[in-house]
Amino acid sequence: MTASGPVQPSAPASAASTAPAAPSKVRRLCTDSPWEETIGFARAVAVGDRVLVSGTMPLVGGVLHGEGDPFEQAKAAFRNALAALEEFGLGPADVIRTRMYLTHARDVDAVGRAHKELFDSVRPAATLVVVSGFVDSRVLVEVELEAYGGAAQ
Repeated sequence: MTASGPVQPSAPASAASTAPAAPSKVRRLCTDSPWEETIGFARAVAVGDRVLVSGTMPLVGGVLHGEGDPFEQAKAAFRNALAALEEFGLGPADVIRTRMYLTHARDVDAVGRAHKELFDSVRPAATLVVVSGFVDSRVLVEVELEAYGGAAQ
């Protein structure tokens, strides 16, 4: 995995000729996921001390992990999202918000159990939503993370 370098923001038209643009504090983590290239997004984006991790599926080496098992899928998705945070020097204790998307309300307990295993002592703000489905119909869970920590700069 590699993080892309600084991005130069556009200067306002009035300032374009009088002052050079300052480097942006936005950093992006891009991986070899074909979805990132196809859709045009980054796995994670850091702005100052805040890191946002994009929707993350339970894929391990490009293969669905825990097919039919929402608990195993949730654990794998969280592990993948946490791996992105680690690229910015952050971990579970730095997570301030989680979002969980499920295809079935019946899986709330299983996904909640996986969340609690990782974040019980952290207690981030959390949202859990039931959706109609994902791009891969075998996927039961997708997660997003937000973290805050001085190491993100």
